[in-house]
Amino acid sequence: MSSTTTGSPRHPRRAANPIPRRAAIPAVAALAAMLLAACASTHGLAPSNAPADPDALAASRTLGGDAGATFPDLQWWRAFGDPQLDALVAEALEGAPTLQAADARVRQAQAQAGLADAARKPSLGGSAQYTGVRIPETFVEPPMGGDLKFSPVLMLDFKYAPDLWGGQRAAYEAAVGTARAAEADAQAARVTLAANVATAYIALDQAHAMLEVATQERERASTLAQLARQRADAGLDNRLPLEQAQGAVAAAAQQEAAARQQVDALRNAIAALLGKGPDRGLAIERPRLQAAAPRVPDVLPSELLGHRADVVAARWRVEAAARGIAASKAAFKPSVNLSAMVGLAAPDLGDLFGGDALLAFGGPALGLPIFDGGALRSRLGRSNADYDLAVAAYNEALVGALREVADALQALHSLDAQLADAQRARDAAARAWDIAVGRQRAGLGNRLDVLAAQQPLLRLDQQLAALRAQRLQAAVDLDRALGGGLAFDNDPTHPPIARAPTP
Repeated sequence: MSSTTTGSPRHPRRAANPIPRRAAIPAVAALAAMLLAACASTHGLAPSNAPADPDALAASRTLGGDAGATFPDLQWWRAFGDPQLDALVAEALEGAPTLQAADARVRQAQAQAGLADAARKPSLGGSAQYTGVRIPETFVEPPMGGDLKFSPVLMLDFKYAPDLWGGQRAAYEAAVGTARAAEADAQAARVTLAANVATAYIALDQAHAMLEVATQERERASTLAQLARQRADAGLDNRLPLEQAQGAVAAAAQQEAAARQQVDALRNAIAALLGKGPDRGLAIERPRLQAAAPRVPDVLPSELLGHRADVVAARWRVEAAARGIAASKAAFKPSVNLSAMVGLAAPDLGDLFGGDALLAFGGPALGLPIFDGGALRSRLGRSNADYDLAVAAYNEALVGALREVADALQALHSLDAQLADAQRARDAAARAWDIAVGRQRAGLGNRLDVLAAQQPLLRLDQQLAALRAQRLQAAVDLDRALGGGLAFDNDPTHPPIARAPTP
């Protein structure tokens, strides 16, 4: 009797307390796994670039700046005083193909951010299934084995992975940064489109001016050829001047045709920018542009960050890349996944909702990275490289923005001086032509003198038309370089520039 109650004397410890030994096995396994997880280390992985400080880029001596000057208006092209240009830009901004593509990229990035946000939240799915199962008789003897059984199954599947280390939130914030960069790119596309319309319109204005001068030159050459023919027919001169004059007429006609073709091509270009066919360009009349006098604010370069869409987009990509590093770092740490499946299963549909039909499975699962062939380190290295690339692109965009402002401002100053010199030369040529006309009327000169004096005047008209177009284009370039009237507010929950996390 006693032997049956005390058990075998060879194994007193095992028989007395078997539960603690079994409970210790998972704990030991978990501890060993955590020790092995230390093999996946982030040691030695860190980005190598840092965003540039805008105020460290010396620009005050080059840009100067006016204390009372402001950034361009959102409709900066109205400063040129041409209602037709205002209407063309408004028409282009209503929905040109380039803007449709930019807006689609914004929606694409926003949808990607929505997917990253959804990955952070619990999921619950349902399913209904009618299954058939046949167990081989080699595994289970009849009547269970060899018999095909059918049963309806209703299931609810719950899954949730708690964000213990902030990796999921970092991935979501990276997607949000990418979406905001796409939004800034879309705004940049609008500024670029408006500037392209203005550029083509300015070129059309110049082409019209060149066509007008070319027509006057053809008329002048035709008059010279007529006079040369009269002199040759009268025996006052040989045919050499006549042949030379006829060659000049043909060259002038070619220049006139080229100028007319340029007008047509620019009308087609503007119509394409509007997203319309070439017939739309036929309705565009000759431009009536006025010179604008843009000024540079004295708050550059730091204030330029909030107005240049490309710089803002580059800044958000740095932010997104920094959060990408945080997400990659979180993957090195243990993860917990909660899952549960609850359902109903029964051999017959009528028994499906009975108390005996309940089916349940679930529980927490701990995941630890141990040996992955270097995948985690490679992923983190790629995230660090992405950050370095984003920083390099940001620094390049910032330096490029300042260069564009400086180029446009210096071009404006230089072209103003060139226009003044060219206008003085043109005024002198006009006075010389007036003198030749006066001498002809007084009988002291002839028609040849008048035509000879007209030639430098026409050449200076061409030069002035080209300089005026360059001056107008420099004003467009400056407005665009200053941001085109855009203004971006920093999100108070995110720093303007993200520094990479320390290793």
